[in-house]
Amino acid sequence: MNKTNFKHVARRLIEHNQLDFLPLRHHLKGYSTASLKGDFSAGLNVALLAFPQGMAYALIAGLPIQYGIYGSAIAAIVATFFAGSRFITLGPTNATSVVLASAFAAMGIMAADERAAYMPLLLVMVGLLLIVGAYLKVANLIQYISRTVVVGYITAAALLIIIGQLKNVFGIQFLPGEEAITFFDKLYLTFKHIPEARPESIILSLGTLGLFYLLNTRFSKLPNVAITLVVMSGLAVAATKIAATQGYELSFQWLSAISVSEWKFTPPALNFDMISHVANVSMAIALLCVLEGTSIGKSLAARSGERLDANQEMFSIGSANTMCGLFSGMPASGSLTRSQLSWDSGGQTPIASLINGLTVAAGAFVLGPLIKYVPQSVLAVLVITIGLSLVNKRSIVLVTKSTRGDAIVFYATLVSGLLVPLDTAIYFGVGLSIILFLRKAASPDLIEYGFNDEGQLAELEENKKRRNPEISIIHVVGDLFFGAAEIFRDQMRRVCEDENLKIVIVKMRNARHLDATAVMAIEELLKFMKKHDRYLLFSECKKEVIRVFKNSGLLEEMGRSDSVFPDTPQNPTRSTANALKRAMKILDGQQADIKIYVNPGTKKNEDA
Repeated sequence: MNKTNFKHVARRLIEHNQLDFLPLRHHLKGYSTASLKGDFSAGLNVALLAFPQGMAYALIAGLPIQYGIYGSAIAAIVATFFAGSRFITLGPTNATSVVLASAFAAMGIMAADERAAYMPLLLVMVGLLLIVGAYLKVANLIQYISRTVVVGYITAAALLIIIGQLKNVFGIQFLPGEEAITFFDKLYLTFKHIPEARPESIILSLGTLGLFYLLNTRFSKLPNVAITLVVMSGLAVAATKIAATQGYELSFQWLSAISVSEWKFTPPALNFDMISHVANVSMAIALLCVLEGTSIGKSLAARSGERLDANQEMFSIGSANTMCGLFSGMPASGSLTRSQLSWDSGGQTPIASLINGLTVAAGAFVLGPLIKYVPQSVLAVLVITIGLSLVNKRSIVLVTKSTRGDAIVFYATLVSGLLVPLDTAIYFGVGLSIILFLRKAASPDLIEYGFNDEGQLAELEENKKRRNPEISIIHVVGDLFFGAAEIFRDQMRRVCEDENLKIVIVKMRNARHLDATAVMAIEELLKFMKKHDRYLLFSECKKEVIRVFKNSGLLEEMGRSDSVFPDTPQNPTRSTANALKRAMKILDGQQADIKIYVNPGTKKNEDA
């Protein structure tokens, strides 16, 4: 392909895609002072939450603290230019952080600096997966992943977050070589080292919890995470100095200061060994980003009466992750707490995200050297409160009580999340959810109905014989894709094996998603009917069904005229009436007993 042809193909691909590569221009049209006021208030409020949260998520992931701060700033800034709506605030999240920590632990990568070395390649891979997925409209397929999977997964992540921070609460450290990968590994090692707990860390942790609870109870609208972090860090510094004057040493574990001068562009290393290491976790994080981001955005958009373009938001998340990888960030997704706060604070456009990102970046310059005065136990308690907030009792009750299938998916996802690394557990939950969905969709069981002595439509008794000759009407309701086609064929074959049956009329109005497997199943059934000198007619066939029949050659294979009767929306009964006339003509005017078959999931009193 020459250069000219390549440009032509590229131009056509862009023109035929619905992604907007600079949606910010639409938000700036008619931008007013009132919009700026709302965006500024929202951006500032979110930044006061995003800065300490970024530190907390970096601690969860086992990365240097600055990666959470830089990631919060970069993701928010990039989202401003590519987000299609104001509803999703991007940045590090608890779920992506704990997946990262779990995956690195499973790979045996424990040191923070070593994990940081993988971040450019990992995040660029995540970003590219999301960008390509957005172009291919993969976000439209997310609806087939049950929300139950997300509830089970988030619950497992919350438990991992809580148990993972207990060592910092108690001021204990695991020994070199003690790898805590799963929930039970962390639980065992924590209890093993409990005798080494430091009283001063426990007291400081309890004070942090008490202050945070008090502020949330009395002053819920304040930036309580930031206030608690500052107040308790100040008390810890003061207590350390006072104790030193008295000849005592308080052995708090402190965070490390950050130097913004080291914040720089870092291209990914094209190392095939590293690519193979992070390929699985990059796909898991990309999937989780789409699940988190779109669910949060759709929820807020629905409340405002607006619609969300999930693929545009997926493109925005992918762009943010790519830039985070190049500038020392960590995985970014839609943050529930920050998105909700931006909404509640009056955010009008993605400019609120820009103000948020710039404020966090400025905070990194001003507050970076002061981070060394923050005790790990204080930050650990705030991380645990985040983990506790993820355990949604209402959602758990809904998914465990609604249906048996939902309960199975929830508990299976939860247990797998506690037993194996989370990047593996999410695949398990999604796979199980899809299997159960296909199982429900692929169940075209048929029940025979007929008219009783009173002339009412009722289920035909099992041992009651048909009269001769007989026309049977099969009402197909549901999907006839590959998963259901074989079951449909077997059920139809069982019906058609009755020696008294002469003609079967299949109503196709509510039959959906025919594919090659369904056509082959019908073709096999057709051959069986011909072999036994019987007729198979199709009524209420929509254009899509006729197109599949024609393109596949099934119409020609039928070999008999008047075998397919198109649907007539203006007169829904005409198509089947014409099929019945054709059947009576085949029977040469003989009286026929008409029976009706319907899917058990449909109304039993539906007319033929």
